Amino acid sequence: MRLPSHLLLFWTICLINGAVLVVGALVLVLSPARVSSDPVPSEVLVVGIGLAVVLVADALLIRWALAPLQRLIARLGDIERLEPTRLPEEGSGPVLGIAQSVNGLLLRLAEERRTGDARALAAQEAERHRIAQELHDEVGQSLTVVLLGLKQVESHAPSELVEELAAVRESARAGLDDVRRVARRLRPGVLEDLGLTSALAALATDFADHSGAAVRRSFAPGLPPLSPEAEVVVYRVAQEALTNAARHADAHAVELSLRRLGDWVVMEVNDDGRGFEGLDEGSGLMGMRERAALVRAELSVISQPRRGTTVRLRVPVGVAS
Repeated sequence: MRLPSHLLLFWTICLINGAVLVVGALVLVLSPARVSSDPVPSEVLVVGIGLAVVLVADALLIRWALAPLQRLIARLGDIERLEPTRLPEEGSGPVLGIAQSVNGLLLRLAEERRTGDARALAAQEAERHRIAQELHDEVGQSLTVVLLGLKQVESHAPSELVEELAAVRESARAGLDDVRRVARRLRPGVLEDLGLTSALAALATDFADHSGAAVRRSFAPGLPPLSPEAEVVVYRVAQEALTNAARHADAHAVELSLRRLGDWVVMEVNDDGRGFEGLDEGSGLMGMRERAALVRAELSVISQPRRGTTVRLRVPVGVAS
């Protein structure tokens, strides 16, 4: 039974009640049952049973009519934060209209949110680029001048000060290396110059040099090209996953892989660290999810205590340049 789509929920319930009352009236008219002016207990019992049957039938029919609405309400409560699922367009009349309207609204909201996230992340990348440029051009050059000056002073200094000046010069050199490393993290120039695979390889090397963990790289050949936005997302998610492995996992071995799996390009970071139980939606994980949603990618984090953590990012091949 499908009701006309133009009927309101009010009229749907009225029709159900009217149908139940008509059926009840027909039963009273056509059945041999009669109630006298001075009803006896048996007649009262028959009327009571009939009324109960009518009420139960009315309640069941109304419940049947409202069941799609209840399922719709339950599904609305389960909508994901970043990628809302499409609601089932079932039922009829107002319920179907509500589902269609909500689906249209979710689609518009998802597109607007994706557009807003794209602008925000583009602004973030531009700010990273600006800060990295300033670190390289201003702070880096200033430290270079300091190094040259210290070397010149060291060549003319008394012998008793040479060792101290050399130590200061090495500290300045270490500071310059730190500035350059921070600049590379803020702006992966190798990503723009040599591509995603080379950028991930450099990222893994930098991680191994500063974390002490052994890093194994596995990059499949013949990967399909991705858009610049998708490559930045893959790089940043790998960067965040490696950073978490260094700071929190206490890992001794990490594997960074990139391969094609069907219609997806899959990037994984596996570590043998302490793992965890229960996913904490911190700012790092939230940032990874937001970046993944920007290019319609899927992010999953799998971890168990003392069994390490796996961060997997699946980017659709359709997000290609």
